[in-house]
Amino acid sequence: MAVNPPGATAMNPLDIASHGPVIPVIVIDRLQDALPLAQALLAGGVKVLEVTLRTAAGLPAIEAIARHLPEAVVGVGTVLNADDARRASEAGARFAVSPGYTSEVGSACKSLHLPLLPGVSTSSEIMRALADGFSFLKLFPAEAVGGIPLLKSWASPFGQVSFCPTGGINTTTAPRYLELPNVRCVGGSWLTPAQAVREGNWAHITQLARETHALRAA
Repeated sequence: MAVNPPGATAMNPLDIASHGPVIPVIVIDRLQDALPLAQALLAGGVKVLEVTLRTAAGLPAIEAIARHLPEAVVGVGTVLNADDARRASEAGARFAVSPGYTSEVGSACKSLHLPLLPGVSTSSEIMRALADGFSFLKLFPAEAVGGIPLLKSWASPFGQVSFCPTGGINTTTAPRYLELPNVRCVGGSWLTPAQAVREGNWAHITQLARETHALRAA
């Protein structure tokens, strides 16, 4: 069982956004890809890694990265319930990301001292998350639910909220999201294209990671 590094559970959720403008959304099909993929992203300066629970390899991949690459800030995505959060925390995840928000998931993550980035797509979901103490939220699926115009319309009524838009964002649209004052970072799957992972083209993934640092205007 992986053990979180000392102090890892004290992470503020906003710390997740402090390491760079893009959080890669990672789907691992083969466990043997986990470490070289994480190393390729780290080599490109991307330290925060969201490994999703969409495949059977997701949880053991989190454990492998947490154990062997302590310099990475590995988190778990696609958290749907309290058990997902518990298993990921035991595997060494240092933060959690959910596609939507429920008080069950919020309470579980608080009990585990696991920073949570909850998913929202409506004003009502934002209000529920705020009531439970969460103010750094993931807009998901960003492009499908309104994207930049929606985030602009929320800036006034939800001035205390900041976002990590995820879903349908690419290198063309990411800079426009990152220009918004209520956007701290974006999530994206383009950093880990399936073909590059299948072929073990880690140099390409490192290059994609390096390019993320130019997405936010100086």
